[in-house]
Amino acid sequence: MTKIAIIGGHGKVALHLARLLTAAGDEVSSLIRNPDQAADVSATGATPLVADVENLSTDQLTTVLAGHDAIIWSAGAGGGSAERTYAVDRDAAIRSIYAAAEAGIYRYVMVSYKGSRADHGASPDDGMFAYYEAKAAADDYLRATSLNWTILGPSALTLDSASGSINVGSDSAGGNTSRENVALVAAAVLASDNTIGKFIEFTDGDVSIGEAIAAIR
Repeated sequence: MTKIAIIGGHGKVALHLARLLTAAGDEVSSLIRNPDQAADVSATGATPLVADVENLSTDQLTTVLAGHDAIIWSAGAGGGSAERTYAVDRDAAIRSIYAAAEAGIYRYVMVSYKGSRADHGASPDDGMFAYYEAKAAADDYLRATSLNWTILGPSALTLDSASGSINVGSDSAGGNTSRENVALVAAAVLASDNTIGKFIEFTDGDVSIGEAIAAIR
């Protein structure tokens, strides 16, 4: 049994993922900010942990995460102020990465977005600028560590049901990815050592997720 911590445990991707992992026999802890979300998390089979990662120190995060075998970052500020976007999507994410290393947790999966990179090309007056900057900083920090990391780059997210099929690559056609497919991909990469050290950009497509992940080199 693998013990997995999902940060951002009440997000739509995270709730789907928790169901998948617990159904497969893994022990899942889902970190949430709001205790009112605990029942939704428990319904997935995961254990809710109330932990406001935006405001926890690195030492506090290390304590919360200790004992897990893998971490999946699926949190985000969800829009709003640039200040909070940097606080969650960059600063808290970086603290969690450092905390993972401090706790001896080497498998780390980051849910990012398709196209994430420092030279994203957006201007500072773009409403998404802070998000692009924050994600690029967190992703690059993770890449520079000795953790066994994988970064997921789904395209624009939808509430469509999982197709179970994707296309992988920065030039993959199509503009959308269902959140359920993102959860399926996250579950697949956890068990796939060939995805370590990879930034996997993908959209909904026509290759089965298992086949697409197995083909990554």
